[in-house]
Amino acid sequence: MNPLLVANWILFLGVLVYGLYLFVRVVQTRVAYIKLGKKFEYDRRLKRRLQKIWIYVFGQKKLLKDKKSGIIHVMMFYGFILVQFGAIDFIWKGLAPDSHLPLGPFYPGFTFFQEIVTLTILVAVIWAFYRRYIEKLVRLKRGFKAGLVLIFIGTLMVTVLVGNGMGIIWHGHEGAWTEPVASGIASAFGWLPPVAAATVFFIMWWIHLLILLTFLVYVPQSKHAHLLAAPVNVFLSREEPPGKLKPINFEMDEDADEEDVSFGVGKIEDFNQLQMIDFYACVECGRCTNVCPASGSGKMLSPMDLIIKLRDHLTEKGAAVTGQSPWVPSYAFSGTEGNTLAQMSRSQGSDEAAATLDAVNSKSLIGDVITEEELWACTTCRNCEDACPVMNEHVDKIIDLRRYLVLTEGKMDADGQRAMMNIERQGNPWGLSKKEREDWRQLDEDVHIPTVKELKKSGEEFEYLFWVSSMGSYDNRSQKIAMAFAKLMNAADIKFAILGNKEQNSGDTARRMGNEFLFQELAEKNMKEFEKHNVKKIITIDPHAYNIFKNEYPDFGLEAEVYHHTEMLSEWLKEGRLKPEGVVNEKITYHDSCYLGRYNEVYQPPREVLEMIPGVEVVEMKRNRSNGMCCGAGGGMMWMEEKSGNRVNVARTEQALEVEPTMISSGCPFCLTMLSDGTKAKEVEEEVSTMDIAEILAKSMFEKTEEKTA
Repeated sequence: MNPLLVANWILFLGVLVYGLYLFVRVVQTRVAYIKLGKKFEYDRRLKRRLQKIWIYVFGQKKLLKDKKSGIIHVMMFYGFILVQFGAIDFIWKGLAPDSHLPLGPFYPGFTFFQEIVTLTILVAVIWAFYRRYIEKLVRLKRGFKAGLVLIFIGTLMVTVLVGNGMGIIWHGHEGAWTEPVASGIASAFGWLPPVAAATVFFIMWWIHLLILLTFLVYVPQSKHAHLLAAPVNVFLSREEPPGKLKPINFEMDEDADEEDVSFGVGKIEDFNQLQMIDFYACVECGRCTNVCPASGSGKMLSPMDLIIKLRDHLTEKGAAVTGQSPWVPSYAFSGTEGNTLAQMSRSQGSDEAAATLDAVNSKSLIGDVITEEELWACTTCRNCEDACPVMNEHVDKIIDLRRYLVLTEGKMDADGQRAMMNIERQGNPWGLSKKEREDWRQLDEDVHIPTVKELKKSGEEFEYLFWVSSMGSYDNRSQKIAMAFAKLMNAADIKFAILGNKEQNSGDTARRMGNEFLFQELAEKNMKEFEKHNVKKIITIDPHAYNIFKNEYPDFGLEAEVYHHTEMLSEWLKEGRLKPEGVVNEKITYHDSCYLGRYNEVYQPPREVLEMIPGVEVVEMKRNRSNGMCCGAGGGMMWMEEKSGNRVNVARTEQALEVEPTMISSGCPFCLTMLSDGTKAKEVEEEVSTMDIAEILAKSMFEKTEEKTA
């Protein structure tokens, strides 16, 4: 064998083994860091989990929500998978010159297909470069690291094409239609002697090999770790209702030191391992931040930056705890903080090393890594999670951090603390008397709204428990929604009852603000009432109560069917129980409540109700359904003042006004309040009214006039 080819083989094997060694080492390091977290349990429904891989990994479902970026990614994703066969063929040609993969009569078709794939990837690389550096999409980072992968991929494609062209000259082959680009290159450089062509071939061959292995090592220690972590993240993702929070067990071990007891997440290790996989699955694509209402209105919170900061902190602390260097090859990154910490952890010899490690271990997760301002800016709308192509969950991490602040450190915004105290004492955020909870019935005494106690005295039964909620019971504007819905239930001959003064707050506000202890107290009281009155069906005008009863109260024993009022109104209209005849000449745009839409996929029923009302013209906002923007009230933000940036509700109102409606509608008392305030802030409340779905339907059925309700 030619000595040069022998040397080429030896160098090839050495570089290949070293590259694979570094790759395995860095992956093991990240796994070791993730193992610092708490263990998690997941069901082993393999069929469902493989189905998610098919839909979200191979189907690229979420990526294609942004058509341009999605198409670029599909081209790169499938192209890079398919082009690996061409890479194997190219490497084969360098190890065994003038031969190729043994594909027999299929080889010409294979080479033609590979060139098409290679060109497709080059187009995607150029397009991606344009989107990032020329078009300058706000959500995309720019800089050397961000563009490095494009350089890698582009160079890999060019080296294959040029190398194959040189191979044609070297071996004296004729150009063929099966290799149009390589043949074109060979034709352009046909004047090169075979030895020169062979030299260029091996230069391209080694550049290709080294970049391929460099890319392999680079991937798990960069944002491109998502290539490995994302499929794992999708496969292991929770099979629970979206956004469902897990209860905290407040039963303390009798032997535990009170100083060591904490609730929520105060250290990076307090997250579970599934949550930590999110950190390394992050693509840094900025889609989450791009749709975040807090970020979009000038608040400090960026869901992407939150995940990145948690990832970097885990990497730093993981290096200090495990002694495993995060960056390889170690000699090339000896001066980096992570590798220095790992070296100190392994040596543990000097006072300086001990002090440095103590400083890292004592770094405050909330304060030094994530600020309180970021945590309290979140409206828990889950738009970030809906947009995330790798199914990362941001909200549960924010709530876990809030839980630590509230339950362990006793920290909360003064407005939020006031709302919590009022809920604890009177069962509502305003602190109004719990004995006045059923007084809203006096707005229209002709409407039959019995309490469960009153029905029990008269020996009657009810089918639905109408959960009025604190908003429907106390807020003047929301009381009109509750009354309109009760009137519609009367018209549909629905047997229902309310708990009246026995109704507590659902606990959603307390739970989302981090006060899990108060939530569980409220849940326990509500469950006693449900069990006492044998409640089997619950219907409510409040999407927050709807979500928490349907998806989270089952953890506390609830076995009832839960309905939102728009779902039932749609059903009763279809059944003919309700027959709207009055014309409502309004151009209406409907605002999707986050807790009704993204949390529970209820998008169509409210629209169906509007479409069945005579005279109504429904127009959609640009951001609607799963991409609808939050009103700003979720996560307890209804009770807290926005201290930075612009108001979220005003931004959402502006989006509604873009379609020039005469009315903005919603199916949530919180949303309606925020949108009403938005129209007032924009000084259009006289031209654009705000009404709940139930009110609009009641207007068609019971009112003869067409005056607007503000």
